[in-house]
Parts: sequence; structure tokens; C-alpha cells
Amino acid sequence: MAGGKEIRTQIASIKNTQKITSAMEMVAASKMKKAQNRMLASRPYSDKISKVIGHLSYANSEFEHPYMRKKTELKRLGIIIISSDRGLCGGLNTNLFRNLLKQISVYQDKGIEVDICTIGKKATSFFKNSGLEIKSVLTDLGDAPHFDDLLGTVKVMLDAYDAGEIQQLSVAYNRFENTMTQTPTTTQLVPMVAAESDKGLDYHWDYIYEPDAGAALGALLVRYIEALVYQGLVENIACEQSSRMIAMKSATDNAGDMVKDLELVYNKARQAAITQEISEIVGGAAAV
Repeated sequence: MAGGKEIRTQIASIKNTQKITSAMEMVAASKMKKAQNRMLASRPYSDKISKVIGHLSYANSEFEHPYMRKKTELKRLGIIIISSDRGLCGGLNTNLFRNLLKQISVYQDKGIEVDICTIGKKATSFFKNSGLEIKSVLTDLGDAPHFDDLLGTVKVMLDAYDAGEIQQLSVAYNRFENTMTQTPTTTQLVPMVAAESDKGLDYHWDYIYEPDAGAALGALLVRYIEALVYQGLVENIACEQSSRMIAMKSATDNAGDMVKDLELVYNKARQAAITQEISEIVGGAAAV
């Protein structure tokens, strides 16, 4: 029964792992609800400010902010990449990174260089040896990040844009569709472009600026960019918890299936050993 003992040890090990994955599933489910509430609470603000920027892009203002002025030639662009700090969340980060690598490859084929800023340990470790220049790194934001935590990182990329080092800035993250679906998304931040929903409107309005257009737009557009990055972060956290819950549920179910298969193998081996012992006893008795 040496084989039987090994199978029993393996079954006990799988059951212990199953308890861990089941606990992680319940923890992720609890955090997912909080993350979704945080994401839904911030969406109205980001949607509203996006509509305001959409109207501004069509306005006939006497002042044109540099963030709204399209560059004549694109030589280098920047991407803020948002990922998770921890793993065990399925293919969430991998799908985003693969999608980004395809985009970066297209840019590089056109002779356009790419600088990146990573938010999250997974993005930092993945792109560390990619050959791309990492302008800034931000990690350990936790499950409930604050808006102010992102200001320094966003400022680094905007300063590079203001200095002419990059001619375009985008943010890449996983957008939360529902518990089962998360979509890798890349949104251009500057130069600003009107949303698709605004392009079909027959009307747009202008605004009265106080104290002047330059100061008002300067503060508003920076706030808009920071809001979009923050929205991407909370969306990605909601995606992370959903993916982790699903991944841990799958792991728990798979562990249960493995235990059933091993118990069947163990019972067959035990029955075979018992049958062999009975056969030996009967054979010995017949010989006597």
C-alpha cells in the first residue's frame, strides 16, 4: 500500500490548497463589491468632465491650449500602463500586456519611439526588460487608492509632453464591463480628441472663462487627465477582484475534481491490494 499512502498524501495536499483557494475566492468577492461601488461612484464625474472637454474641442475660443493642439509630427509617445500589484487573477494582466505589445510594435514599425509609465508591480516587472524607457513607477496603491496618489506620476508624463519629449500621451487599463468580462482599453489623453458620442451632435456650446481662458483651461484640462487616469485605476482594481474571484472559483472546482479522481484511483488500488491478500490466503489454505 505504499502507492496508496502516496495517494492519500496527495489528496490531503490538494484539499489544503482547495481550502486556501476557497478562502481567497470569498475575500475577492467581498473586495469586488467594494471596488465596483468605488468605480461606479467615480464614473459620473469622469463622464461629465469628458463631455465638457468634448464641447471645448469644438468651441471657437480665442485661446487654444497646447493640450488641445494636435502635433504636426509624431516621433515619440508616452503610455501610462495600469496593472495589478498581485497575481492570481487569471489572464487579466497578460491580456492587457499582449494588446499593448501589438500596439507598440505597430508604432515602432513606423519609426515612433515609445516611453512608458507603469502603475502596478506586474506592469513594472513585465516591461522592465522590454527595452522601453520607463519614465515613472508607482506601486503598492492598495485596494482603495486616493486621487492624490496619482498626481506625481501624471505630472511626470505631462512635463515630458510640455517639454516636447513626447507628442502624444495615452493611458492603458482594463475596463470593467461585467463580472465575467474585462476589456483591455487604451485611451488617448493628449492631444485631446472628442469622444465618439460627441461627433454626431448637431450642436456644441462655448463657455465664458473667468479670469481668462488660459488659466481656466490649464486647470481644467490637467484635472481632466488626472480624472481619466484615476478612473482607469479604479476600473482596473474592479477587474482585478472580479478576475481573482473567478480564477479562485475555477481553482477550487478543479481541486475538487482532482480529489474525486484520486479517491477513485486510491479505492481501486486499495481494492486490488485486498483482493490480492485474499487470493494469497486462499491459495495458501488450499496448498495446506
